[in-house]
Amino acid sequence: MLHFVLCDDNVQVLNRLEKTLETIFIKNDIDAQISFKATKSDEILNYIKDNAVDVLILDINLKSSVSGCDVASMVRKKNKNVYIIFLTGHLEYALIAYKYKTFDYLPKPVTDERLEETILRLIEDTKNIYNQFIRINNIIIKQDDIDYIKKDGMKLVFCTATHEYETYSSFSKICSCLPDNFVRCHKSYIINVNNVTHFIPSDNLVMFSHNSFCPIGAKYKNKFLEVFENGNFTNNLECVNK
Repeated sequence: MLHFVLCDDNVQVLNRLEKTLETIFIKNDIDAQISFKATKSDEILNYIKDNAVDVLILDINLKSSVSGCDVASMVRKKNKNVYIIFLTGHLEYALIAYKYKTFDYLPKPVTDERLEETILRLIEDTKNIYNQFIRINNIIIKQDDIDYIKKDGMKLVFCTATHEYETYSSFSKICSCLPDNFVRCHKSYIINVNNVTHFIPSDNLVMFSHNSFCPIGAKYKNKFLEVFENGNFTNNLECVNK
């Protein structure tokens, strides 16, 4: 779930923003909530000290000694990954706002359509980030680090250059979680083509760093060669009900 925090010195604007966001969440089936909202910068800063924040939407001109840009600067020092979206009626602040790695800048009055467009882009961006990782039991590893995945009875073994991670699962359950560069090359193996160092056709083997290797099954050889040589990554897993 994404935790949104809102800050605007105008209570009416703040309440409308909250209601509009909640409508957007429901309409688009977004797993998110408004965790906190405030009209004062110090309230936001105090909240952020002890609570998780994924998205911060705030007005630049808070009519106090601490501006929205000041808040963004302090928040960014604590959390480098938080999404920051600025609201303002002062267009001259636009260039200054992007200094804080701003995800978007919305001039007031913000329309529902413009806000929804920004939120949908943000959700898509979070998906791209999360899809770079995979959770194996309670461990999260980068997909790029996986050389191959081996089926071992009721278990899957995720093999990297330095470690092996086991979990009870099947190929059919993980296919949707893997990017196109993961290719089925054997009834018991899915490999990360990007990490293959070389291919030995005579032995039907693909090699990885540290001398690890995977066999190429006869059923999958032609498809594997097409993917490996031509980069045709479409529908390459062929793991339904396997």
